[in-house]
Amino acid sequence: MSRYHPWRILRDHYPDMHVMCSRELDGEQVGEWNDEGLELCSTLDQAERRCTITHEIVHLERGPVPPDPWFAAKEERVVDCITARRLISLESLIDALVWHRQPLTHAAADDLWVDMPTLQNRLDRLTAGERRYIEEELARRLG
Repeated sequence: MSRYHPWRILRDHYPDMHVMCSRELDGEQVGEWNDEGLELCSTLDQAERRCTITHEIVHLERGPVPPDPWFAAKEERVVDCITARRLISLESLIDALVWHRQPLTHAAADDLWVDMPTLQNRLDRLTAGERRYIEEELARRLG
């Protein structure tokens, strides 16, 4: 099983997409579209860039964000959820839980190669079936 690799997705599916990371963006902004392509904030670390690019790929796949603020916020939540699921497989999450015992730590996020908000999103949106599977796997592995 291989990790999702947004840079390869860009190379293979969006070869004309230009990604820049040369300046600090305003406020809390981590990425923005401009005439040249996607600008990533220069202060992002590798995991944050990976999460931001994946988030933007999902936006490209899903189409424009609705102009209505309520629907735009809902769309962002959906995109965040898809991003977290792509970047953190259930098996990888279980491995991190076995290794770290505490899932929501910077060390666990580092091992999963994601930022903390993406890890939090994945944990918050586990289905009942996923939770059951995780409990069974942890019981088996940690026996």
